[in-house]
Amino acid sequence: MSADNVCKRLNIPLNRVEGDLEIQVEIEQGIISQARSSGTMYRGFENMMNGRGALDGLVMTPRICGICSLSHLSAAVQALEDIAGTTPPDNAIRLRNLALMVEMLQSDMRQSILMFMVDFANMQAYASHSLYSQANARYTPLSGTSALQTIRETRRILEVVAIIGGQWPHTSFMVPGGVTSSLDTFELLRCRMILEHFQDWYETNILGCTILTWAEIKSQDDLLALLRENRACRESDLGFLMRFGLEAGLDRIGQGPDCFLSFGGFSLPGETLVPGVKDLLIPAGFARCDQVRDFDPSEISEDISYARFARQPAPTHPFYEKTTPDFTDHDQDRYSWVKAPRYAGQVVETGPLAEMVVSKDPLFLDLLRVQGPSVLARQLARITRPARLLPAMLTWLRELQHTLDHKFYHRVQSIPDGMGAGLIQAVRGGLGHWVRITDKQIEHYQIITPSTWNGSPMDGSGAPGAWEKALEGTPVKDPENPVEAGHVVRSFDPCLVCAVHSVQGGKQTGGIILGGGF
Repeated sequence: MSADNVCKRLNIPLNRVEGDLEIQVEIEQGIISQARSSGTMYRGFENMMNGRGALDGLVMTPRICGICSLSHLSAAVQALEDIAGTTPPDNAIRLRNLALMVEMLQSDMRQSILMFMVDFANMQAYASHSLYSQANARYTPLSGTSALQTIRETRRILEVVAIIGGQWPHTSFMVPGGVTSSLDTFELLRCRMILEHFQDWYETNILGCTILTWAEIKSQDDLLALLRENRACRESDLGFLMRFGLEAGLDRIGQGPDCFLSFGGFSLPGETLVPGVKDLLIPAGFARCDQVRDFDPSEISEDISYARFARQPAPTHPFYEKTTPDFTDHDQDRYSWVKAPRYAGQVVETGPLAEMVVSKDPLFLDLLRVQGPSVLARQLARITRPARLLPAMLTWLRELQHTLDHKFYHRVQSIPDGMGAGLIQAVRGGLGHWVRITDKQIEHYQIITPSTWNGSPMDGSGAPGAWEKALEGTPVKDPENPVEAGHVVRSFDPCLVCAVHSVQGGKQTGGIILGGGF
């Protein structure tokens, strides 16, 4: 290891993530050889829930995050319905799905354009890139053409949530048994108009082709041919991501654990024209390389060997896991307030790329064969996910127009004592709420967010978390401007607001620390 790499330690904020995140990396000969991901704030939402009324999770847990509040509401209400043994009517399922999908659409677009591709306008890193001047014109914050379009269009799409749920974020329109309100014909037409406008913008500016055309792309060769032959696609944001990313080598960095987990998402109504797998639009499953097997919730455990919580003799299922903070300055081994969830003992990646692999999408299976689970493949999965969601959303709106006289709510008298789980596929991946009710009160509440899966510390076997693993082998050309490490971590769309904040020596810290030794 060179003297510069051994001695130089920098603290560079990893901004444009939800919450403060600290990544410590060890660099040998310009390559990251080891990484540690540290969530540096303890909030303890699970402990806030204990002793409260059974329904309080519907109001409190969406406040965990202002970006994906509907995800937490969805998981919370499904956990209570699991305990009560009830299923909401078809129209309630449609409205719940539509609202959560809108949250997913706006998040995917904002993350891709405003959080990830803005790094393409990093002059210090990419001034010599052949597409730099275009990147600067398109993605510079607050002035780039694509950035301004994305802000405008994602703001408008959120009006659908306001129509369905009354507000965004922190709406509480989902309750055990269904939803609290229905829509009239005029409101449905407004939602449809907004969605159709968004689809037109998405196809024209993001994809550069129709969703039907995109569905025909089955391999990397098909994609590259589309970029060569279709100027609109080549000049779109998707085309720019591919062209810039390939020249920058983003297809060669960010290899994660090559294990993927999807909880499955968007339950299908009993009667619908939307196709799915086992009553889900997004299938559930665990994939290792390209081998997919059924998802088994009992295989989930939480390891706290390197997390700042009271030690336990072995990894524990979230129905029985406790969240007891325990940290002293001299215990340097425990370096994160994020736990280390594992599936069947394996480190897994969750999120859009995992959804594509578990769904056996031919394009992404081919990309994994050619590139592995790279930064470019991961980001491509996110920017194209709306192409899978929009047709289902418009179909459900049309179905609602013909079923407005059907029920939106089944009465649930009370939540009985018992245990239940709400497991959904949220914006950033698998989200779980595990709840135990005793004497009409919450006795136990445990939450595992997608970024807990992806941003976990090491486990007891020494296996690093998903983006810790993905950082290994990443070249860093300029330690003063480690844009490559930023690409890797941001490709997972980190959201650490539940677990990150740091005060050291009276100063708030957070970022990437480059240097030798931990």
